[in-house]
Amino acid sequence: MSYRYIDTHAHLNINAFKDDVEAVLSRCEDESVAVINVGTQADTSKRAVEIASEANNCFAIIGLHPVHTSSSYHDEQELGENMKAFTSRGEEFDADYYRDLAKNKKVVAIGECGLDYYRLEKDTKPVQEKAFIEQIELANELDLPLMIHTRDAKGNSASAKADAGVGNVYDDTYEILKSHAKVRGNIHFYAGSYEQAKRFLDIGFSVSFTGVITFAKDYEEVVRNVPLDMIHGETDCPYVAPVPYRGQRCEPWMVKEVYKKIAEIRREDEEKVREQLVMNAKNLYHI
Repeated sequence: MSYRYIDTHAHLNINAFKDDVEAVLSRCEDESVAVINVGTQADTSKRAVEIASEANNCFAIIGLHPVHTSSSYHDEQELGENMKAFTSRGEEFDADYYRDLAKNKKVVAIGECGLDYYRLEKDTKPVQEKAFIEQIELANELDLPLMIHTRDAKGNSASAKADAGVGNVYDDTYEILKSHAKVRGNIHFYAGSYEQAKRFLDIGFSVSFTGVITFAKDYEEVVRNVPLDMIHGETDCPYVAPVPYRGQRCEPWMVKEVYKKIAEIRREDEEKVREQLVMNAKNLYHI
């Protein structure tokens, strides 16, 4: 496969793209961008495989997102600009179902799985942790890398976190991966500290960045200091379109702006960074 860019985390498999996914993929082809679509539950994982099977420039990751492990309402403020609120129906991880999906040769990883502490409820951690560990075990069995979701409880008090039995999401995620994972993987949409990033790097987990880095400076220390061969560029589309596309629906071809910004922050040659990030994706996902 010879694409100039790889968007390592996209969601063309969700409703935001239900009417024009073919057109979006055509634009990606025109821009020499390959796409890895990431499942969030059973139906979107299946859809990711279907899209990947029909498109040369597409691959799939299958798994159960932590927010879908219980029935809960997610509002527009939580989801970001231009996103519609939804209620998750709650899903238990079915290893047999995902094992069967993984037979497709375009499936390159398991996820996105992990921990999400945005909404702190009594059973948040144990329910999410169970599904997380089950997906790690499937990845170990199939020798596939992991796509990890992590989101901390921003805006929640320390006492609320204590009541819910959770700590810092990056620390909790690290401990689970260290104890259970026998494969490598990626911490997607990384927003932790450089010190926390180093712990993930030590156990073979890379970090990835989205269009947020084009308009927020919070991530620059990590972008600058993580070894270049442990970084990925992603969009997490349809969310967080990069500058100069702010306010629009994000699409995978916009990942070029993320690559460009990573090079700018690191003060490194843009072509060198582009080549390395593509190689990083190929090496981790065997594409």
